[in-house]
Amino acid sequence: MTNLVKIHHKGQMTLPSRLRSAVGVAEGDLLEATVQRGKIVLTPKLVIDRSSFPNANNEYTSKQRRIIEARLARARKGPYYGPFDTAEEVVASMKQKLKKRAATKKVKRSQ
Repeated sequence: MTNLVKIHHKGQMTLPSRLRSAVGVAEGDLLEATVQRGKIVLTPKLVIDRSSFPNANNEYTSKQRRIIEARLARARKGPYYGPFDTAEEVVASMKQKLKKRAATKKVKRSQ
């Protein structure tokens, strides 16, 4: 489908309704304009307004929020292990930690 479109004042143009309906764009929709091999290409884009999504900020009391923040702060501190380059390194690290844990449990049991 080919249509001739005229560029107006300030670079504005009107896309014919047949073109708009063919690609499913309507008034207020956003189009990405790019230049590819000397041609202007208009691509419909979907933009999500994240401010319209609900968040949990208003769902908790101030006491609950303090508890959550304290636990998140503790989680940020760690302990962390790694980074690992291979799965074998992860397994070796886990085995080492299990050996240490088992050794400390034996010491506690013998006391």
